[in-house]
Amino acid sequence: MNHRPNRKESETALVRREAAEAWRRRDFARFFNQMRKAVRLAPRDAGILLDLGAGHGMRTEFAEAEQCFERAVTLATNKTETLAMIGLHCRNFLRYDLAEHYLERAGRESSASPDMLAKLAEMNERLRRNAEAETAVSRALAKDPECQLALLVRARLLRSARQLEDAEQILRSFLSRTDPDGWSTRIRGWYELGAVLDRQERYDEAMTALLTAKKMILPHAAPAMTTQQAVQQRLREAGAGLSRDLLEKWTSADAAPSGRRLALIAGHPRSGTTLLEQLLDAHHGIVSAEETAIFFETYLDLRRHHPAEAGMIEILDSQTPSSVAHARTEYLRLMDRFVGVSAADRLLIDKNPSLTALIPAILRVLPQTQIIVALRDPRDVCLSCFMQPLPINPASSSYLTLEGTVQEYCSLMGFWQAIKPLLPSPALEVRYEDVVDNVQGEAERTLRFLGFDWDPAVLKFAEKARKKLVRSPTYAEVARPISRGAIGRWRHYRKHLEPYLAMLAPFVEAFGYDLD
Repeated sequence: MNHRPNRKESETALVRREAAEAWRRRDFARFFNQMRKAVRLAPRDAGILLDLGAGHGMRTEFAEAEQCFERAVTLATNKTETLAMIGLHCRNFLRYDLAEHYLERAGRESSASPDMLAKLAEMNERLRRNAEAETAVSRALAKDPECQLALLVRARLLRSARQLEDAEQILRSFLSRTDPDGWSTRIRGWYELGAVLDRQERYDEAMTALLTAKKMILPHAAPAMTTQQAVQQRLREAGAGLSRDLLEKWTSADAAPSGRRLALIAGHPRSGTTLLEQLLDAHHGIVSAEETAIFFETYLDLRRHHPAEAGMIEILDSQTPSSVAHARTEYLRLMDRFVGVSAADRLLIDKNPSLTALIPAILRVLPQTQIIVALRDPRDVCLSCFMQPLPINPASSSYLTLEGTVQEYCSLMGFWQAIKPLLPSPALEVRYEDVVDNVQGEAERTLRFLGFDWDPAVLKFAEKARKKLVRSPTYAEVARPISRGAIGRWRHYRKHLEPYLAMLAPFVEAFGYDLD
């Protein structure tokens, strides 16, 4: 017999729907009010507390999120599943340390599944705790020797340990399977095989593995690719429509709060932004936040009351002083929460290459921001982006083909070239290759640009990086010694890149690289 919801259950469901709609409209105050009302209506519903906690986490309210999560665990009938779900929520709002904490608790439960243990292993590996990751993998495979996610994590651990033949053997043991539940894991497995073969200098085989992964994704990526094409068109329009006078008007219209020093590290993804950020973050006068969505949220708030087809210039030029002031206050509040300390007495660096497309918006809201753009040989950048196993979204969908990757590079860096001469204050470009060849010299040059004296702690950046949470996809690389191994890597794949080199040539020359 089907259960018919009673009056209180119906009211609770309605309140939750209203909360979901408020979140969609970015009315966060109403979202939290409605979710708290739902908790009062159904105080023993762990699912409501999970959703409320996830909402707090997405708004960088981490203490409040933990409170909700702990209450949910207390009420849950299946604590293992609830702890694992909390771990995934924490991963989604980039608190990998909290994700590991909850997954580790789930792993201690006797009912922990092989897949859950593999997720714990994956999180440990992401936090560079490889011994703990191997322990969790062993436990997962003891329960299910064919757990594909556990096999994938073990292969990554073996690649990290340079046991490449063993890693390849493990990957090939499950890549030919066809069960639908392992589809996404096998895609990541093909990417990982590409990385293993690349390390073995088997470049044609590596490219074949990468193309196999992308072939599996492409049928599902059409909507994201269409969206990104529209983004590229709007970026071209914004680059053509901006002027120095307009940017000067925006940056002089609203004085920023006194005492706050801000900088942005931008550039194309895979251009060395993480290395540069780690160097600067080691300075005692600097605190950095990396790869957050906070300014994207700020910009979405600015465009809330505009039609979907509105362009960046229209959105930014229509803002009132009060709307800009509110956006600025919210951005700084959320960033302080995210970094976990008050950055009022230090320079706050927002490192996110994806914000390159929003530099005009950053200057509209935070006009005192100093702009640093990381550069790297465009051919190495495109190859590196193409090789990354990223979740599908509009931007990453470009990387499913080499042509799309190059087009995306030209779009984003073409926009940078268009706006660079229009900026009211000079920006600084820093080439990855120059940093690798002369760490101290380039660090000193960048610090001078930011108004800082030299700090010897900068050269010990790797020690700090090993102790801190690194959210960039390059998390495994930042604590290793700097090397030239990634410079000129594109030459191993020249024949695959050849059809697109002419498109990249203007950028190669403009950024000071040799064409041959």
